[in-house]
Amino acid sequence: MSIEDRLDEIKHMLAALVERQAVKDWYSTAEVARLLDKAEYTVREWCRQGRIRARKKPCGRGKGGEWLVSHEELTRLKNEGLLPFPRCA
Repeated sequence: MSIEDRLDEIKHMLAALVERQAVKDWYSTAEVARLLDKAEYTVREWCRQGRIRARKKPCGRGKGGEWLVSHEELTRLKNEGLLPFPRCA
């Protein structure tokens, strides 16, 4: 393997690492699920149940929209875990 080939391989590995470590303002349920090693359905349910502070982004998939989780909430979730179930009034 030539030095140029090896440098290209290192460049691609660094790009993948930077992409994985990039901080975003908002994450989709699929991204949160991948970062937490959970199913996307589980993350959506946590959002729906109020166990994660999330907001809905309107989109073309019906009237429901897509859940978005902030970076701050993702950090809180990793450090402190799920919020307790909200009490019914």
